Amino acid sequence: RCRAELAACSDPVALDAGWERLDAELDAPRPGPVEALLVRFGVADHTARLLAAAPVLRRSWLGAVVAVLAMTVAAANAARVGATPTLFLALAPLLPLAGVAVSYGPKLDPAYEMAVVSPLHGFRLLMIRTVAVLTVGLGLNGVATLALPSYGLRALAWLLPALALTASGLALASRLGPVLAPSLVAGTWVTVLAVAQATTASGTTLAPFTAAGQGVAGAVAVLAAALLYLARDRFDTSRLPFTDLTDRNAA
Repeated sequence: RCRAELAACSDPVALDAGWERLDAELDAPRPGPVEALLVRFGVADHTARLLAAAPVLRRSWLGAVVAVLAMTVAAANAARVGATPTLFLALAPLLPLAGVAVSYGPKLDPAYEMAVVSPLHGFRLLMIRTVAVLTVGLGLNGVATLALPSYGLRALAWLLPALALTASGLALASRLGPVLAPSLVAGTWVTVLAVAQATTASGTTLAPFTAAGQGVAGAVAVLAAALLYLARDRFDTSRLPFTDLTDRNAA
């Protein structure tokens, strides 16, 4: 019956247009589960696609982070050295920072070109991706913290350093780029921990995880967030790895 109706169609233009609409519908990309969930919660279609394309929401990245956290938690529970899970607290702040590093740039982001040509302010695009990074990173860190009940609230000492490292990496990215800046911040964090380890007696809480160290981390997070806001326009005008396509298109 369908073939008979098509054969009887006397308007080839309308028939071709019908086939084109059918092809377009069949070729249209289908949203994945993450994108569909975001849209269901009221996130705009284009924003949901930018979020869903973030590398930190891919199974490979999530699996790697979960594996690292699981091994770190297991080591902390097995060793039970000192009053704080030092290895876990040292590693946990680096995971959100690493998520920021892999979320930008042509070599790391599979949706790089789509992101930089999207009609969004560069700073807003940065914040959209950062929300995805922090939601995933802090969420997984929080779940891992629940697996360390014997340490009590001391197991939460990673939170302020994580915010400080992430904010610092973003603030420096306005000048150094999305890979070099987090790398320098991570290197600084490792150096601080190494110095603290060398100057702290065995079994004593390292300085970054004491009350004073937490206060410093909080202050650094606030200062870095303020500097990031002041540098927000640089994400549209700077010759950075994640803005060069936008600059060429504007030219």
